[in-house]
Amino acid sequence: MNQRIRKAAVLGSGVMGSGIAAHLANIGIPVLLLDIVPRTLTDGEEKKGLTLQDAAVRNRISSEAVQKLLKQKPAPLTAKGNLALIEAGNFEDDMHRLAEADWIIEVVVENLEVKQKVFTQVDQYRKQGSIVSSNTSGISVEAMSEGRSDDFRKHFLGTHFFNPPRYLKLLEVIPTKATSPEILSFMKTFGEDVLGKGVVEAKDTPNFIANRIGTYGLLVTVKELQKGGYSVGEVDSVTGPLIGRPKSATFRTLDVVGLDTFAHVAKNVYDQVEGEEKDVFDIPEFMKKMLENGWLGSKSGQGFFKKEGKEILELNPETLEYQERKKLKAQSIEAAKQIKGSAAKMKALIYSGDRAGTLLWNITSPTLLYSAELLGDIADDILAIDEAMKWGFGWQYGPFETWDSIGLSKSVEKMEAEGKTVPAWIKDMLERGFTSFYKKEDGVSYYYHDGDYRRIETNEKVINLKDLKEKKGVIKKNSGASLVDLGDGVALLEFHSPNNAIGLDIIQMINFAVDEVEKNFKGLVMGNQGKNFCVGANLAMILMEAQDDNYFEVDMVVRHFQQAMMKIKFSPKPVVAAPFGMSLGGGAEICLPSASIQASSETYMGLVEAGVGLIPGGGGNKELYIKLLNSVPKGVDFDLQNVANKVFETIATAKVSSSAAEAKENFFMNEKDSVSFNGDHLIYDAKQKVLQLSDNGYKAPVRKKVPVVGETGYAALLLGAQSMLQSGYISEHDLKIAQKLAYVIAGGKVPFGTEVDEQYLLDLEREAFLSLVKEGKSQQRMQHMLVKGKPLRN
Repeated sequence: MNQRIRKAAVLGSGVMGSGIAAHLANIGIPVLLLDIVPRTLTDGEEKKGLTLQDAAVRNRISSEAVQKLLKQKPAPLTAKGNLALIEAGNFEDDMHRLAEADWIIEVVVENLEVKQKVFTQVDQYRKQGSIVSSNTSGISVEAMSEGRSDDFRKHFLGTHFFNPPRYLKLLEVIPTKATSPEILSFMKTFGEDVLGKGVVEAKDTPNFIANRIGTYGLLVTVKELQKGGYSVGEVDSVTGPLIGRPKSATFRTLDVVGLDTFAHVAKNVYDQVEGEEKDVFDIPEFMKKMLENGWLGSKSGQGFFKKEGKEILELNPETLEYQERKKLKAQSIEAAKQIKGSAAKMKALIYSGDRAGTLLWNITSPTLLYSAELLGDIADDILAIDEAMKWGFGWQYGPFETWDSIGLSKSVEKMEAEGKTVPAWIKDMLERGFTSFYKKEDGVSYYYHDGDYRRIETNEKVINLKDLKEKKGVIKKNSGASLVDLGDGVALLEFHSPNNAIGLDIIQMINFAVDEVEKNFKGLVMGNQGKNFCVGANLAMILMEAQDDNYFEVDMVVRHFQQAMMKIKFSPKPVVAAPFGMSLGGGAEICLPSASIQASSETYMGLVEAGVGLIPGGGGNKELYIKLLNSVPKGVDFDLQNVANKVFETIATAKVSSSAAEAKENFFMNEKDSVSFNGDHLIYDAKQKVLQLSDNGYKAPVRKKVPVVGETGYAALLLGAQSMLQSGYISEHDLKIAQKLAYVIAGGKVPFGTEVDEQYLLDLEREAFLSLVKEGKSQQRMQHMLVKGKPLRN
């Protein structure tokens, strides 16, 4: 099938529509964003003498939505420049332009009649073969397409994004009876490979998969809050990270989503189901009162929580008054905190029988049973349900994975003892001797389906390092890192120290890995699948040595780190860094000298050492400076001082990119570097980059001297810092850090334009780093960061 999406149109420019448009623009797809034509002029438009016939007025709603993208938090755009790919228009003047689009996405109000009217027009103007989809959160996709042409129906389906589209991974794809299998297959592949989503095929039922189960679970929790006499804060204290759920837990999640949005989703199910299920989806009276009061959550300034000054108060559902926030206290919670892994914590808590265990059992068991009852109705298999909940609601474990973690047989016995009805297929499963929903054999994972286990098929681009190591073992490992064979002649160096912080153990493994790759492999990937790529050097170790006056030890570690970075840079085999999440300080320094960077789109990169009273010590100043120099096209005159100024500003202000696209704007990445929009494909993409470099005859860079701005440039760099000190924006110690940084970037006391070798710059950097480590105020900053997790300004 020769299906391609070169241009898209989004119909509806609300928060969801504009967010989808932004996500498409982020991946480089031009978007036409349409909305209704205003019926009245604003005061501003009247003052300008505009009329209702002017294009600026007619496109106002979508134009304003486009501009709002620049101000929204979290940012929908990975780079502000992506805004240029979104063109605003309106439903009356621009519907004919739908013929330009390969994919038309409807995101108008959740009303079947309105959607059908929109699709009547879409059918009139779209080109044959273009894909049409609805972002509905639960209205029947089948009903929307009634009366449409055969070609429309063949190319029509539901594509339910989760908000915000840039950050939430789940994309539910809902085919109709008429949807072409080829179109469904294309959209699932496009969703994963291009949009970077976790794609789940859902049935055309109310709220599909994730919202159906997630809303049920939230409402069960609300009812248990009332029945068990728990407070809002108590519930949130045990339904978050403790059991593998997001920090926002239950009620903070509702505040973020918005009570009005949640109530609408709940009503959507309430209107279409019967019996006990209908009762659950009828939101309680106190929540209806909150809606009347406009207490919608974050968007209205108060909901289940309210901030007064620095204090966060919780709502009392009985009195509708705000009170001091509480945390649930129970012996089982303290015991669970000592257990490793949220699955094991959950198991220990749920059978404890105390107040915490009772709460968790009473909200978990009905949610597990509900998920099992819906199998076949909302999705064909348990895998789809588990993935939907993990990708859409941020659960670490889906319902059936959770069930395995607490013990299927034991939990079913407890459920039946309480008079709960367990679905027949689960009882049949247990009678057949199957005691878990999932199993793993020889590194291959399986899930239970229709009386047997079925292999979990994954995209070849999804490399699971844990499974890979179980299958193939490791080449070598120590406490900080492991060297793994990725296959096809490519090795991977995986960090696994606490927070992936760099210490001597990781440095030793870098040296070993580069040597081993030179002898036996085509190249090396540096990546991992932890929470973040690397948060920097082992700050605790540096501070401890400094406080014990072991500066020789610190000097040795910094020298070894610098040498390891040079080894990466001048390796005869290509070394590709695969950063994601926080890639800070030493994490950025590891990326900068690599042959190429293959970054996740959500990569937050920066040299942040100034925040802890230091400057980069592993070559980061030099490498960022060189990277910016190399970005200047050959033969083009440039201002060397301007290059130094940019590098100085980036490091002195500890500037961190909000995406890989912004990392390019900050010169941490260049044209040799690439971006992976699907984080699950990052290791695979980095491996392909290594193979591409190797196949193209990779040669290590030639050692060159580096032009610097010298003494006159140093003076110019300090002018801005001294001005900020006089204005009260920075402290005396900030100025001292700036002076050291400026001296390193300028290349010391040499004439402007002098060319120096890299080792000279590394020596300057190391000396400046060590001098700052000795400073009492820098040590205070390091201590504060370790204890408080945020910078100290002293």
